[in-house]
Amino acid sequence: MRPPIPPTPERSAELRDRFTEEARSERPDLALLCLLVAAQADRTLDETGMDAVQVELDELAGRLPYRPGSPHAWAVALRELLGERLGFRGTPSDYQRLESSLLHDVLRRRRGLPILLSVVWIEVARRAGAPVYGVALPGHFVVGLGPTGAQVLVDPFDGGRVLTGPDAELLVAGATGAPLEPSMLVPSTPLEVVSRILNNIRVWAAARPERSDVALWAVELALLLPSHPARLRYERGQVLVKRGEFVAGAEEMETYAELVSVVDDVLAERVRGEALSARALLN
Repeated sequence: MRPPIPPTPERSAELRDRFTEEARSERPDLALLCLLVAAQADRTLDETGMDAVQVELDELAGRLPYRPGSPHAWAVALRELLGERLGFRGTPSDYQRLESSLLHDVLRRRRGLPILLSVVWIEVARRAGAPVYGVALPGHFVVGLGPTGAQVLVDPFDGGRVLTGPDAELLVAGATGAPLEPSMLVPSTPLEVVSRILNNIRVWAAARPERSDVALWAVELALLLPSHPARLRYERGQVLVKRGEFVAGAEEMETYAELVSVVDDVLAERVRGEALSARALLN
């Protein structure tokens, strides 16, 4: 299936302005940020479509039992509604689709990456009054319910399966070979969730050189987040060079080199060399 087509430059600029404003607001709206990311990928997602997604999340929340009680009861209620009755879950093939990182498509297909399915769980549960948040386990995003340290973890990618302690340890060991640490169970903020979503999109695009357009807008959105690694500038420079924008790419690399020169002269010189090579491609 052909990936979605991005919006016009004018629409894209408008979406970026809104993304920046929402990301820097006092309480960023996770669903809205995800929809603004999705709209950068899919020109068919207009204001009406974004409003419809918010309404659908409200409607799903209204189908949950009224305040089930304990975190475990919340987890079971969410699994029964979203995983069992509505069939939200993931499959290995979802990792090959850009749509698996786009909230409106995940709601439509009821398939997606672990983190986007977790966003559905979080937004539905939050609207219903649950003590819910995302948990960024290494290599696999899940949902937490209840107080940190004593929370119930659920895996939306597996239909909302409630994870035991050994289940979570196996997920982490499978991804890193290391043991589960308490620091891995800290709730993720909305901006951290969005940053990880954008990283997933960049990984998808990196494996598909013909979709450097996706790589570019994903790294540029990540740069609009209030807190981001300086290395994103280098990544943006690389993408620009791949797209034939040699001067702009070289300038971005040089900016990154200046930033890192105070801590790593060797890296800075290597990046400056890459920038010089990019400029030479103009000849």
